[in-house]
Amino acid sequence: MECTVSWTGASGTRSGMGFVAETGSGHILAMDGAPDEKNPENGGRNLAPRPMEALLAGTGGCTAYDVVLILKRGRHDVRGCSVKLTSERADTDPKIFTKIHMQFTVTGKGVPASAVERAIAMSHEKYCSASIMLGKTAEITTGFEIIDTP
Repeated sequence: MECTVSWTGASGTRSGMGFVAETGSGHILAMDGAPDEKNPENGGRNLAPRPMEALLAGTGGCTAYDVVLILKRGRHDVRGCSVKLTSERADTDPKIFTKIHMQFTVTGKGVPASAVERAIAMSHEKYCSASIMLGKTAEITTGFEIIDTP
């Protein structure tokens, strides 16, 4: 796997803290920093997610992918899945994630709670590389709700 990240301020004005990542699969991801009122030349322009937001979003995508795949492989009628991630970070540099809570919402017809609980556990214990990696420094907790559809 590879990725190239380029500073978008490197040409022209040399201001801002925007970056564009081009992934090995050929996709583009923009990132930017928060504006810095004290030192505007060191801040971003708030035009895209922060890099740490992108990391959190990628982790959510990784685990949601696993949960859906595990439920589908179990022949459950899953019709939707979302995960809301909330996090806390250290107060001092490096401001790593110290706590992450993942609240899943699974929509489907007759999907048993035990299957959802098992899918989430399997993701976090075996399959989701991102959450397993972040779990080395952050306390990760999970919860879920199931919305039954006719």
